[in-house]
Amino acid sequence: MTTRTEEPPGPALLRLVDVSRSYGDRQVLHSATLDVEPGECVVLAGDNGSGKSTLLRVASGRERPTSGTVLFGGEPIDEDSPAVRERVATVMDSGAHYPDLTVREHLMLVALAHGLGDEADDSVRDVLEEHHLADHAHVLPSALSSGQTQALLLAAAFVRPHDLLVLDEPEQRLDAHARQELADRMAEHRDRGVAVLVATHHEELIAVADRVFTLDGGTPVPTSARRSAGNGR
Repeated sequence: MTTRTEEPPGPALLRLVDVSRSYGDRQVLHSATLDVEPGECVVLAGDNGSGKSTLLRVASGRERPTSGTVLFGGEPIDEDSPAVRERVATVMDSGAHYPDLTVREHLMLVALAHGLGDEADDSVRDVLEEHHLADHAHVLPSALSSGQTQALLLAAAFVRPHDLLVLDEPEQRLDAHARQELADRMAEHRDRGVAVLVATHHEELIAVADRVFTLDGGTPVPTSARRSAGNGR
C-alpha cells in the first residue's frame, strides 16, 4: 500500500457534535462527537448492538438525532437535500435495489440519476467487472447469491460520484478475496479525497482506517490509528 505523507488537518466534511439518539426510554447514542475529513477513513468498531448502525444512520441523515448537531459541508445534514443526495453514497440496507430491474439496469439508473450522462455506460461496465458481476449483468437481483447481492449494493455506491461514503458492515456475505478487494477500493477512493465512514469487524477493512473509534455506552472512544505508521497521522 502506498505510504501517505503527513498533511495538515483540513476542515471536516462530516461533523457530529454531542449527538444523542434515543428510542423511547432506550438511549443508543450518548454525546457522540466525531468528524471525518476529506481523504480520511474513519472506522467504527464495537460489539453488535453498541450503536454503530444508529450512528451511521444519523451521520448520513437517515435519522434525526434526539439532541446534538450533525453537519455535512458545514450545513445541517438532511437526506432529502440535493447536496446530500448528490454527494453522499451509502451501503446500509440489504434490500436497497430495484427487484424488477436487471443488475445492469439498476446500475445504469443509479449512474444516470447522479449525472454521469455519456459516461454512464463505461462506468457501469467498469463497476460490473470490478465487482465480478459482468456475467450476471442481465439477470434480476433475485437470481443472485447473497454475496453477489452484496456486491451489487457496493457497485451501486461506487458507480456514482460521491464525496462521502458511509458503509455499514459492507463486508457482509463477502469471501476473504472480495473483502480484500473492498478494502483496496476503499483505500483508493480515500486517496482520491473521499471521506469514508465505515462500521466493520474485519481486519482487512480496519487496516484501511486513519482513525478507529470503539462505541462504549453509545459514545465513540478513539483507539490507536491502525495506519499511523504509514500515513504519518
